[in-house]
Amino acid sequence: MPADPLRLPHPLTGQAFGSPVPPGTGWPDDPADGATPVATAPADVPGLAADAADLAELDARVSVCRACPRLVGWREDVAVMKRRAFAGQPYWGRPIAGWGDPGAWLLVVGLAPAAHGGNRTGRVFTGDRSGDWIFAALHRAGFAALPTSDAAGDGQALHGVRIAAAVRCAPPANRPEPAERDTCAPWLDREVTLLEPGLRAVLALGAFAYAAALASARRLGWTAPAPPPRFGHGVVAPLVTTSGRPLPLVASYHVSQQNTFTGRLTQAMLDGVLVQVREHARLPA
Repeated sequence: MPADPLRLPHPLTGQAFGSPVPPGTGWPDDPADGATPVATAPADVPGLAADAADLAELDARVSVCRACPRLVGWREDVAVMKRRAFAGQPYWGRPIAGWGDPGAWLLVVGLAPAAHGGNRTGRVFTGDRSGDWIFAALHRAGFAALPTSDAAGDGQALHGVRIAAAVRCAPPANRPEPAERDTCAPWLDREVTLLEPGLRAVLALGAFAYAAALASARRLGWTAPAPPPRFGHGVVAPLVTTSGRPLPLVASYHVSQQNTFTGRLTQAMLDGVLVQVREHARLPA
């Protein structure tokens, strides 16, 4: 579907944008511009990821990726059709780069952006109920400046933490296909590599992210248990980087509405796993 020609005001800045948002047109925190190289096929991703010199360059390249036709079509259709509650807003409609502290000691990995969350706002875990849960927990733990993350440009900031998704585009029914997961993997691998010098722990939200983080560690040559511990809330997989440094991978149930509405994941459980992460990273409370 072609881009929506109707330009609508950003909910914070008031600047008008079409949907999806073209890179370099003024969206808050947009990492890309018109000169950012674009992956147009799966074969383009490994080279563009590996050549990214830093997180800023990586984020820019992630945010314009068009390597997976099904995901590109879905995210852009959603950006044009919109949800009724957000019909008066522009939708980002592009991949969602990792976001947070570039010197992070903790990397939080999720599954993929939500169609009317990150795909609308342009920031990971922002603008939906799942984001409400994880950012509120990070704020209670002292890792986030604000208890909410509503839109890019809202003043939110993370301290010592970066959040990324294993798959960077919103997938239909929140279910990326294996080939799409594999196409996106080099973006995660490069992000982990760039963060690794300061990284002390990884927190995986959900079984998909847990498997993706383990697979990334193995591709990077890290030592990982085989077989790994079975996924469960609070489970820890001890990883060892290529430099011989221990780095725990801690699992949590995903902050999905299905889990939080049913009580499978409670606020106390989420707070507890962040305490656990802090303890494994040997950081003071």
